[in-house]
Amino acid sequence: MASKAPSQGAFHIPSLDGMRAVAILIVFLSHAGLSHVVPGLFGVTVFFFLSGYLITTLLRMECEKHGGANLRQFFLRRTLRILPPFYLILAVIALLTALSVLPGGFHGQALMAQSLFAANYWEITGGVQPPGTEILWSLAVEEHFYLLFPFLYLGMRRFMPDRRHQFALLMTLCAAVLAWRMLLVHQFSAIDLHSGSAHHPRTCHATDTRLDGLLFGCALAVWGNPALDGTRIRRSHWLWLLLPSCLALLLATFVIRSVPFRETWRYTLQGLALMPVFIAVIRYSDALPLRFLNWRWVSRLGVLSYAFYLSHALLLSLVAHWLPAPEGLSHLQLMLLRGTVAFLLTLAASWMMHQWVEKPFLRLRRRLCSGTNPAPHKQSSSFVLNQV
Repeated sequence: MASKAPSQGAFHIPSLDGMRAVAILIVFLSHAGLSHVVPGLFGVTVFFFLSGYLITTLLRMECEKHGGANLRQFFLRRTLRILPPFYLILAVIALLTALSVLPGGFHGQALMAQSLFAANYWEITGGVQPPGTEILWSLAVEEHFYLLFPFLYLGMRRFMPDRRHQFALLMTLCAAVLAWRMLLVHQFSAIDLHSGSAHHPRTCHATDTRLDGLLFGCALAVWGNPALDGTRIRRSHWLWLLLPSCLALLLATFVIRSVPFRETWRYTLQGLALMPVFIAVIRYSDALPLRFLNWRWVSRLGVLSYAFYLSHALLLSLVAHWLPAPEGLSHLQLMLLRGTVAFLLTLAASWMMHQWVEKPFLRLRRRLCSGTNPAPHKQSSSFVLNQV
């Protein structure tokens, strides 16, 4: 028997905020000194997938309700959601580096590149990154996606109305990105295959090599969307066969340390594995293994995740620079101390940014976008507050 899709009239999916919380904790722990055991880039991959899924779901719902999408309002919503917190953090970093509160000095060209969402290609070409800006490459990737994808989606709806064909096209684009990564690695020698570093900017930070992280989420949104479409696969099969299998595949992508694999196939396999994971998380969030994603504090951390992501690298840098190492502490103890202090400071900073920056601009966004193509009734905070 086919399972019914969740009602569009009650579109509250707190488990997606839970996924944001998991992703941001992965990123923070990695950047706090545990990168050798915690895969920080995977946390970013989860954010990419979720962004692609949410944006495409919202576009699909708007098109199905109104026959098209209002691109002016789409870009206005994106602008008011992304830019105010982003430029606030960038201004704080510029001020602190100019005052020598942050080490490394003021770098006007770097901050200009980052302010124009070119941080990823600035890094790839060897540009310096002031402390606290190391994470801005991922926002550049997402911003490039937001600028291009709405036109692709509307084009697909016009010339390829069958959603199965849209899914096939998006998966073909994912395969094309994989092929491009393989050419860069194996044919053009774009990275050093003898370096065991997990940080190869040309393949892991560039828009042209990481766009598939978002496109996998887009593909799930257009066909087999767990929030909009039904399924003929039984609940038990999703939870006890497909979900464990995909988690095992994700674990394998972490364990395999081969540089060529990590810089080519890893992102593709993770994108494929996340599709059943997200289906289970959205459709069966009441199941025991996934219930923690709905806990209030987990969901709340997910709501703060954008502000948390923007500010955590800055505060980790400040704590590392200004918190002296007490005598007698081991390296691990010092890392735990600084990580705990930075986490608490980041939590406080992200709460303040959410209250005093994100919420006011959310209210402005609602006023400016309330006249045309209103959002479906009772759309949840998961889709309004967290359109990353």
